[in-house]
Amino acid sequence: MPRPQILRFLLLALIVLLVSSCKELFGGKEERKAIARAGERFLYEDEIVSLLNNTASGLDSAMVVNNYINNWASKQLLLSKAKINLSEAKQAEFNRLVDNYKADLYTRAYTEALVAQSQDTAISKNQIRQFYEAEKQNFRLNEKVVQLRFVGLTPEFLDKEIVVERMKRFENEDKNFLDSIAVQFKKIHLNDSTWVGTGRLMEEIPPLTYLNQEKYLKKSQFFELQDSVGVYLGRIIDVLDINDIAPLSYVEPNIKQLILNRRRMDFIRKLETEILDEAQKKNEFEIYGKQD
Repeated sequence: MPRPQILRFLLLALIVLLVSSCKELFGGKEERKAIARAGERFLYEDEIVSLLNNTASGLDSAMVVNNYINNWASKQLLLSKAKINLSEAKQAEFNRLVDNYKADLYTRAYTEALVAQSQDTAISKNQIRQFYEAEKQNFRLNEKVVQLRFVGLTPEFLDKEIVVERMKRFENEDKNFLDSIAVQFKKIHLNDSTWVGTGRLMEEIPPLTYLNQEKYLKKSQFFELQDSVGVYLGRIIDVLDINDIAPLSYVEPNIKQLILNRRRMDFIRKLETEILDEAQKKNEFEIYGKQD
């Protein structure tokens, strides 16, 4: 940017900041001052104060203001050209779209605030189970899931055979032992009642892949896998395949969200009905003529 232009915008930025400070100091409503014009539209200094407050230096402020003014002017001039060259029908269509979008923004913000204020978010275990039983056929797995326990060891781990024995037997004494040396493991997962998707499992056990999963992910099977960074020991408890009905515990978070979504939609439908009824009672809403 040429030096005179930089100085001009630095001066403009200083003026805007001074005007803003004076308003805050003395209060009162002052006349808006234009800093640019494009056709019949004006850009006012109070519209760019935030730009100046968010830049580090005067030079940066000048560049930001200059770019903003140029972009603003380009949009206004293009808009004027568009209004001249677009047909009235097309302009009317766009105006309807703008009005609909604005109405959607306002009504969505209002209804969401009412929902957040009024919606009951408490969901009991019994409600979750009832929903699951009624919709069970809709909860089909899109990936294999397994129940398992596994640990990850470093390649240098010395007592691997003891860990293998404990992992296979897995009585209370074995669980306590494995917990007591858990700090020596790279990874540990002993909660074998939890269902885990194969995608997540492959992230935790890199040597396990889609190509070899059929070999290692079998019910009651013990596996040992190794790569350059670790050894992975695991016991498969149970397996469910793609398209099997998902276990309740696996889909419980999704069910909670579905229940909340249904409550939300019911609340909004009830709200819309009540608004119409109230408006009709107050003579604020009428439908003219016979509706076929």
